[in-house]
Amino acid sequence: MTPTSSHSFRIHAVLFFLCVFSQSVISAGDVKPIRALLVLGGCCHDYNAQKDFLAKGIAERAHVEFVIALDKDTSTGHMNPVYEKADWADGFDVVIHDECSSDVKDLAIIDRILEPHRQGLPAVLLHCGMHSYRSEGYPKAVTPWFEFTGLQTTGHGRQAPIHVSFTDATNPIRTGLTDWTTVNEELYNNSEGKLLETASTLAVGQQDGSTDATVVWTNNYRMKTRVFATTLGHNNATVEDARYLDLVTRGLLWSCDKLNDKYLRPAAK
Repeated sequence: MTPTSSHSFRIHAVLFFLCVFSQSVISAGDVKPIRALLVLGGCCHDYNAQKDFLAKGIAERAHVEFVIALDKDTSTGHMNPVYEKADWADGFDVVIHDECSSDVKDLAIIDRILEPHRQGLPAVLLHCGMHSYRSEGYPKAVTPWFEFTGLQTTGHGRQAPIHVSFTDATNPIRTGLTDWTTVNEELYNNSEGKLLETASTLAVGQQDGSTDATVVWTNNYRMKTRVFATTLGHNNATVEDARYLDLVTRGLLWSCDKLNDKYLRPAAK
């Protein structure tokens, strides 16, 4: 890192909040918590509130502790400072990508973000995380970020309730979850109406009689890395909804291959 970029990183460090959340003190014979990095920031969402809904809500449901990287820049073209260094993901068991960075298009940056996942680091993608990193070739080509997500979306219509229906009864993420209807939300479209061959639909959403769109899915990234993804989560009322937090918690544990009674807290079993 050059002196200039190092100085820039120190300045931007004040723009994101790093904090460890844990629901309780883990005693010496208990399970070692999963260490998760939650990356948020950019355009269009109340990330300052949603970081707490997610970290607290997931920690209440599973043995997970969080480091939060919140970039308070509200543009779509600013890179979260946590990605400044090549070793940005060292020490984490999973990364939640909840940023809104559609105009961060530099392939060198995108490769830096993706490299740990290419090496097997599990990931969770939430809402606008699907609309980020639109590099050259978007939306016609399978761009690097599209390959990672497993499903490309290009936009959404007006906000209205979304009826969420689970479609894969065999997926362990689904266990204990039921169909529900959200508050007003953004139903992201599915580019060309299909997932990549590496991805599998877990739930579809319908809004005002619209065609079903995949809203929850999993992706086997490069046949090496588990990725859980949902396009739900624009408004605070959705992100703090117990049904949403149950879904994301189970998806996170699945991505780490730890969706079991050892990692789920008693109230979440």
